[in-house]
Amino acid sequence: MMFANLLRSTLRNTQGGIYINHIVTARTLHCTKEASLQKEDSATNNAKGFKGHDMLSPFTSGWQSANLDPVLIEKSEGPYVYDSNGKKYLDALAGLWCTALGGSEQRLIAAATAQLNTLPFYHSFWNHASKPSLDLAKKLLNTFTATKMGKVFFTNSGSEANDTQVKLVWYYNNALGRPTKKKFIALQNSYHGGTIISASLSGLSVMHQGFDLPTPFVLHTDCPHYWRFHLPGETEEEFSTRLADNLEKLILKEGPQTLIAAFMVEPLMGAGGVIPPPKTYYEKIQAILKKYDILLIADEVICAFGRLGTMFGCDKYGIKPDLVSIAKAFSSGYMPIGAVLMSPEIAKVILSHSDKLGLFAHGFTYSGHPVSCAVALEVLKIYNIRGSGLLIGTEFTDKKSPNSPFPTEWGVGEYFGGECKKHGMIVRCAGNIIVLSPPLIITPQEIDKIISIYEKALKATEERVKELKSQKK
Repeated sequence: MMFANLLRSTLRNTQGGIYINHIVTARTLHCTKEASLQKEDSATNNAKGFKGHDMLSPFTSGWQSANLDPVLIEKSEGPYVYDSNGKKYLDALAGLWCTALGGSEQRLIAAATAQLNTLPFYHSFWNHASKPSLDLAKKLLNTFTATKMGKVFFTNSGSEANDTQVKLVWYYNNALGRPTKKKFIALQNSYHGGTIISASLSGLSVMHQGFDLPTPFVLHTDCPHYWRFHLPGETEEEFSTRLADNLEKLILKEGPQTLIAAFMVEPLMGAGGVIPPPKTYYEKIQAILKKYDILLIADEVICAFGRLGTMFGCDKYGIKPDLVSIAKAFSSGYMPIGAVLMSPEIAKVILSHSDKLGLFAHGFTYSGHPVSCAVALEVLKIYNIRGSGLLIGTEFTDKKSPNSPFPTEWGVGEYFGGECKKHGMIVRCAGNIIVLSPPLIITPQEIDKIISIYEKALKATEERVKELKSQKK
């Protein structure tokens, strides 16, 4: 009921944009439900004959691809996707936080088709460009208003964008004669991508295990999860002060003038659990970064383009970054594309240094891909953002206590996610945290459907918990 009331009350108080019609508040709920590990229901493992298929699937266990047929998604329509058996799912995760405009927006399909018929590909190396890439860069610089940006560099994903950030910062500091100012600080439980560098920046241990990560130049500081990590009686403001003090201590320990180059942060932490920043957090963090001449990188890959009810997460939380990473909803997931935005000051130094070296020797074959850029440009014409966000995280713990997690082997989140899928809804399960980030085109009726399926799954999970607790006695 708490979840249902949250959604309904927020909808009543929210005005949507042209396509962003109904938006709910981003926050984390802490529930008292448990469950046991449930392998996906055979009815949803519908791609018969594909067990042990030839693709190495990302973020998938070996036993899953070996022993289970994959859920083969064949068609999308608005906020829904259909599997190979024709079963319809409300995609309450918007793919992977990205299909903000749903899966059948004809304006985007038309933009891609028109560009494919005109110029399906050309590179951006050696001062070549396509008109869509130049138009999109200009549009982006005009769209990002939290602080002035000077140049745009195009990538194919958020991971590549964050990987590029590190190279840009190193290049920048080398140009300024600061060759030892190379270390990065990110947050524990953060997610910044899957490349060697972006996975190192991520503060999730699962991203490091077996890969010899993180790299030595990456440090991690406190996760700003007030509910889980605040001290008894500590207010949000006091919690933010303590975390800011800890950051300053880490900077001083490493040597602020010679070692720490940049601090990377998601405005609101996504994959790590949908964690909004505590009050005054960014105000205090930014003051410390400015004090020690440390660049601030905003990873807007999840937060940008209306997910939090503002065009960018930086707008919502008063963040004034030096560099910005974007992807995902940038093209509503229709084409692979990401980008780095950099301040005029950084751009000037990089361009000047490239003249001294002969060229700026970084880029990707598909940087500024004309079809991806044409689609992203049309996406930006569609977005009209206002509201309070469309991102929900539900964390299952015992007795509503951050110190009482359920046994891992119970698989609370997996069981709940399986129940949702059985009833025709896809959510993200990250351990015992359930994430919903539905397409921004979702209607009140579809919100009601999310609530209905959520409640059914929750009831089933509660029953399973009772069973597990009785077995434990």
